[in-house]
Amino acid sequence: MPGLKELTARSRLKKTARTVTASVVLLAGTGLVHASTLTLDQALQTAFAGNPDLAAAQWEIGIAEGERKQAGLIPNPEVSWEAEDTRRDSRTTTVMLSQPIELGGKRGARIDVASRAQDAAGIEWERKRNTLRADVIQAFNSAQTAQQRLQLSRQSLELAEHGLRVAQGRIEAGKSSPVEGTRAQVQLSEVRLELSRAERDQANAYQQLAQVMGAPLPTSTTVQAATQSMPTVPPPTRLLERLNETSDLRLAKLQIDQREASLGLEKSQRIPDLTVSIGSQYSETERERVNVVGLSMPIPLFNRNQGNVLAAARRSDQARDLRNATELRLRTDIQTALEQWQTANGEVEAFNQTILPAAQSAVDSAARGFEMGKFGFLDVLDAQRTLISARSQYIQAVSEATDARVRIERIFGDLSVSP
Repeated sequence: MPGLKELTARSRLKKTARTVTASVVLLAGTGLVHASTLTLDQALQTAFAGNPDLAAAQWEIGIAEGERKQAGLIPNPEVSWEAEDTRRDSRTTTVMLSQPIELGGKRGARIDVASRAQDAAGIEWERKRNTLRADVIQAFNSAQTAQQRLQLSRQSLELAEHGLRVAQGRIEAGKSSPVEGTRAQVQLSEVRLELSRAERDQANAYQQLAQVMGAPLPTSTTVQAATQSMPTVPPPTRLLERLNETSDLRLAKLQIDQREASLGLEKSQRIPDLTVSIGSQYSETERERVNVVGLSMPIPLFNRNQGNVLAAARRSDQARDLRNATELRLRTDIQTALEQWQTANGEVEAFNQTILPAAQSAVDSAARGFEMGKFGFLDVLDAQRTLISARSQYIQAVSEATDARVRIERIFGDLSVSP
């Protein structure tokens, strides 16, 4: 018979197997198990299906639905039994059935508050979905950037190794000083360190992408390379016209309605409820049964719920100011992001059309001239560093353009979908 430790180990193994199987099934649904290249659409589908934060937000809709159902229920009746005098021959017993009746529109006010909360749960889920989509695109872009920087480091390594071979050949032929060989060796060592950092950055970017997606990535997976064409910047006026359609502003407006509904509920609490009672009373002394009818209501002499009414009114005023602050923040974020997007797109276009071709041509000319003895090795190093710097700046410009687009889509959602 297996021991306790063996049973515990088997239990842990089964749990681990179930976890791995669930992850494999999730990835298989989007074709990532054996995929060598991960596309943005696959990353988004996996995130929407497996991200735990979005799944938790989905339950809020059901929670709000239950609270809405509870808000519409009326109070339960109450039954009571009472005995006067414990002696059997002279005892009087009373059985009463009481029903509280809510006055002042309390039930309707509760339903109104719960309905607003139900609408807010749906908008909050939409907002979190937009946020998750933006986070996935941001993480995917970071992985693309890290992957491009790694490729750039490998290209730099090839250039440095080629420069070292050329320098050693010229030194052996007596055409160059050994100092040039030392410089080439130093540059090669620096490039190797940069390559090591690029590999580490890519691994971290992949881990961050897997975390946002909510599913692990296969070891051999790489992200799809970025396209050369950049998305067109939408007109600011068109986006500002859609400002009222954003989930942030709709949620801020709905919070005003929620506070107003809460104020109405607190005002309804000022009116006391009526309790209607009917029952039967039997007297052992007189051997007689009589019917009993009663009405009861609290007297709002001291507590008229005035403190809660005042607090609810102030919360309503606060919600209006928060709505105005949200609109101001969104307008500022939109304008800032659009300016960054426009500037980054211009930089990318300049790099593609002018800077990168010129830098590559300078490297080719310097390398040929060095082999023919027309240029020194410092000229080759300068040309290579200029090309590497230009490529690095190009990658940074593409990343900034994508970051600006993500900031816009974090507010509006998918820009490719027509409103």
